[in-house]
Amino acid sequence: MAVRIMSDAELSKFEVLRDVDAERLPVRAAAGVLGLSERQVWRLLKAYRLRGADGIISKKRGRPSNRKTPADVRQAAIDIIKARYPDFGPTLAAEKLQELHDITVSRETLRAWMIADGLWDARARRRRKIYQPRYRRDCVGELVQIDGSEHRWFEDRGPKCTLLVFIDDATSRLMHLQFVESESTFAYFAATRTYLEAHGKPVAFYSDKHSVFRVSKAGVSGDGMTQFGRALGKMNIEIICANSSQAKGRVERANKTLQDRLVKELRLAEIGTLADGNAFLPGFVADYNARFGKLPANPKELHRPMSPRDQLDDEFTWQVERTLSQSLTLQYDKVLFILEPSETAQSAIGKRVTVVDYPDGRIAIRYQGVELAYRTFDKIRQVNQAAIVENKRLGSLLEMIKAYQDAQPPPKRTSKAPKRRDQTGHRFSVG
Repeated sequence: MAVRIMSDAELSKFEVLRDVDAERLPVRAAAGVLGLSERQVWRLLKAYRLRGADGIISKKRGRPSNRKTPADVRQAAIDIIKARYPDFGPTLAAEKLQELHDITVSRETLRAWMIADGLWDARARRRRKIYQPRYRRDCVGELVQIDGSEHRWFEDRGPKCTLLVFIDDATSRLMHLQFVESESTFAYFAATRTYLEAHGKPVAFYSDKHSVFRVSKAGVSGDGMTQFGRALGKMNIEIICANSSQAKGRVERANKTLQDRLVKELRLAEIGTLADGNAFLPGFVADYNARFGKLPANPKELHRPMSPRDQLDDEFTWQVERTLSQSLTLQYDKVLFILEPSETAQSAIGKRVTVVDYPDGRIAIRYQGVELAYRTFDKIRQVNQAAIVENKRLGSLLEMIKAYQDAQPPPKRTSKAPKRRDQTGHRFSVG
């Protein structure tokens, strides 16, 4: 026979009822001690006299609750999670069970079920992380945290890529998301332009010390301003670089949430390309902000509207200066630019001209705001098979040159030039 252990409250009742049964304590006094009515004390006393200590123990002990979820519903929920959502957290899994499978269960109940079935680790088992607290900014647009998160966003359905995240510090609202091939200057140019056109100019962007935002190499000459920082400075937007990942914890935590929720939403929508992913993002952002967005401490909006002086086409470009030679030539990314003779070009000899590299691949050379005409010669242009086929008379010679080039280490562009993976239509490919 199983031994039934009494709780502390039941032990207290037992001691009081024992005194009442021995006439050491009146029923009225016992009712005051136990916080019960006299009728309840008489009922408990009767049970004590009939069955002893067992009469005080609750009859519900060991029995399932009347409000317990039916076992078949629990098993159905667990089977669905194992089949379709094995890496979902309890909160997101509970949402999907209700939205897609008409199974309503609280997230805490589902958490207990998932822990019992080994589908989720209890918080007590996880290693705790310590983050330094930092107060939120008061107004929307006062500080916008930006970051790039490289991840298998489309899992095995598409390529590994980077998600650029813009999140408002005051409200934790996602302001803009964009899938790009890599975390490059041209990718941030495109994403930031879309942000500014949609929301206006914030007071400051808050980022890490990625090379897009800060020149970190020792001994680099110049003012240390990156191309992205120069473009923002022209529009009076400050760029602040955090000293640690914890300092920009808002966007880091958002990245972690996105790598969980967004990946699964893309899976459910069967999306596997960057274009389809970017088309899906606005609806996801609206749902995310409705769930997790906060109200700002101050309702004032600090985004500034764009003005006619903000020339985004010209500012969001890669700009470098070169000295024009006596022969009206200059070199940029191992391509020789030969300027057409003109009065303006000849007046620029020996002086600094600006090479403007556009996101769409266009190149402009300017002197005192005037564009100069040019032609190019690529120093590392290589012979390809098409050239051999088209030039039958020189085919053998071109084939010999191609064989020599193939035996050499692959040529590279200069490391000081931009990464062109996110730039379309450029002329700087090797081969």
